[in-house]
Amino acid sequence: MSVGEIIKRYFFITIGAILMGIALEKFLVPYEIIDGGIAGISIMLSHLTPVPLSVLLFVLNVPFLIIGYKHLGKGFAFSTLYAIAVMSLTTAMLHHSGPFPDDKLLAVLFGGMLLGMGVGLVIRYGGCLDGVETVSILISKKLKASVGNIIMVFNVIIFIIAGFVFEWSSAMYSIVTYYLASKVIDIVVEGLNESKSVTIISQKYEEISQEIVERLGRTTTLMHATGGFSGQEVKVIYCVVSRIELSKLKSIVQLKDAQAFIAVESVADVVGGSFSRQSAH
Repeated sequence: MSVGEIIKRYFFITIGAILMGIALEKFLVPYEIIDGGIAGISIMLSHLTPVPLSVLLFVLNVPFLIIGYKHLGKGFAFSTLYAIAVMSLTTAMLHHSGPFPDDKLLAVLFGGMLLGMGVGLVIRYGGCLDGVETVSILISKKLKASVGNIIMVFNVIIFIIAGFVFEWSSAMYSIVTYYLASKVIDIVVEGLNESKSVTIISQKYEEISQEIVERLGRTTTLMHATGGFSGQEVKVIYCVVSRIELSKLKSIVQLKDAQAFIAVESVADVVGGSFSRQSAH
C-alpha cells in the first residue's frame, strides 16, 4: 500500500470515528438512546456507574482488539484501535456540550444517519468501531452463520437490557436508530450503485430481454432450464443492474408479463464485461 493510500485510509477512518462520536454524545446519549454492541453496553454502564463513556468505549473494546489482532491481522486490528481511540476522544471532548436538537425524534433521525455514515466509512476503509463485529466474524467462521445474524442476536439482547436500564420507549427508539444506521451503513459501504442480480422466468423472454437491452442498456443472458414440477423447458433471463435501475427493470417485466417470476439478489462486486463501463457514465 502506497503512502497516499495509507493517508487516504486513515483520513476517512478519522472522519468516520469522529462522526460516530458526535452521533453518540450530541444526539443519542442525552436522550438515553443506545447503539448496539459494545457502544450500547458502554452507554448503559456509564449511566449506572461514574465511569465516563469515553473510557468505557475504549477499555471494553481492548479484549476484542486482542482477539482481532490474533485472528484477523495486524492491519485490521491497528485500524480498529485507531478508530476507537479517535471515537473515544471525540466523546470525551463533547461530553459536556449538551444535546443538539431539542427533540427526541429528530435526535433518532440525525443520530442514526451520522452513526451509519461513521461506521460505514470506517468499515469501508478497513477497520471497525465495535468489538462485537470482530467476535461475530470469528463466530461466523465456526458456526457457518452470517455475521449480520450474529450481530443481530447480540443487539437484541442489548436492547432488551436497555429497556430495564432506561425506559422501554428508549429501547424502541434505539431499535429505530439501529435500523436507520444499518441502512446508511449499507449505502456508505456498497455505494448507491450497489449491484443487483435479477433472474426472470417468462414465456415472453425474447420481448423482455430486448426491452432491457434497449431501455436500460444492460446486456442479458438467456439460459435453458427445466421446471422441477412441470418438467417443461423454460427460458431464464439473467442480468445485473444497479440499485437505481432495479425498479425500472421490474416495471419493464411486469408490463410485458404480469405473471413473470422475478428473483432479485444483492451482488457483492461486479468486475469485467460491459457493466462497469456503463455504470461509470
